[in-house]
Amino acid sequence: MKHLFAGAALAAIIALPAAAALKQGEKAPDFKAKASLAGKEFNFDLAAALKKGPVVVYFYPAAYTQGCNVEAHTFAENADKFASAKTTIIGVSHDTIDRLNDFSADPEYCAGKFPVASDPDGAIAKSYNLNIREGRAGAKDSRGKDLITAGFTERTTFVITPDSKIIATLSSADDKVTPNEHAEKSLALVEGLKKK
Repeated sequence: MKHLFAGAALAAIIALPAAAALKQGEKAPDFKAKASLAGKEFNFDLAAALKKGPVVVYFYPAAYTQGCNVEAHTFAENADKFASAKTTIIGVSHDTIDRLNDFSADPEYCAGKFPVASDPDGAIAKSYNLNIREGRAGAKDSRGKDLITAGFTERTTFVITPDSKIIATLSSADDKVTPNEHAEKSLALVEGLKKK
């Protein structure tokens, strides 16, 4: 019963209202952020990534939480297919870089296959018009450790072409896209670009 209550409390914390996220055809805001790939820190630069091809920027509430774990695992499973489509994947959350170092290297989730970036103050999320909900002290993640209390961004994925145009916005809040569908639908879109 205790686990059921904790799960319900966590779901309530990260359930976010729908927002006016940037839409198809709009210009994606550029950003730079501390990121981690396979547990190693580096500076991610969206403009530099777009010079290599499309970029999938996916915002998620918090590492080591149920839906985010599924989403990261699905992106990792499909990382080679994204690479074949010359597409960069970057996950973005409010998590600290130390927490992301663990998550990015964890073989169950990111598995060292793609980077995740830290947006501690929510500036990147806000530039994409995403809602942020404050975290709650005492909430635990799937490892039983304390969750961040800085905030949770709504689960939303943007598929961006090299000219910085958003060709799709996938939202769990608005479109009811499940965590694993964010990766699957993004992949279908970038593979479609490759055929054009």
